Amino acid sequence: MGSLQQRFQTFLDQPSLLTDLLGRLEARTGVKRYYLATGTITFLGLYLMFGYGASLLCNLIGFVYPAYVSIKAIESTDKDDDTVWLTYWVVYGVFNVAEFFSDTFLYWFPFYYAGKCLFLVWCMAPVSWNGSHVLYQKVIRPFFLKHHRIVDSVISDLSGTALDAASTVTREASKAAVNLGLESDKTK
Repeated sequence: MGSLQQRFQTFLDQPSLLTDLLGRLEARTGVKRYYLATGTITFLGLYLMFGYGASLLCNLIGFVYPAYVSIKAIESTDKDDDTVWLTYWVVYGVFNVAEFFSDTFLYWFPFYYAGKCLFLVWCMAPVSWNGSHVLYQKVIRPFFLKHHRIVDSVISDLSGTALDAASTVTREASKAAVNLGLESDKTK
């Protein structure tokens, strides 16, 4: 257990947006950043288990920080961070689609939002066994490689059908507009 505590302390000592904020709070309050961080984590955990609006909080945790670092990744010259965050968003998207179909049943489980939040934090964690990387390599990528030609074909067919429908609607709307214009000229 001591090694987990030491790794957490090492994480808190590394420069980042979060640790800078904790450093400022530590300077103002005199409370060590370790206690500020563990207190905040404990409060968030309890709120996710028992609080009103846990779904919103969980979605904010899974979206706001990743969106912020994704923008930073886009603006940086290093492309490795782009891959890390694109992988996160692919996993996040797949998870949200799966959750859409199962949410009706899952949200009844006690501590569902705490578990979901832990899952999302694992997916964005800056570790080698990051959830996004693991799930992408073990589940999503093999599925994609096996089925991408079929999906490409379906998308191509759908886009062709959509273009045909759009041009039919445009033609019919143009005819209707011309007919309305002729009708209004006859009434004058």
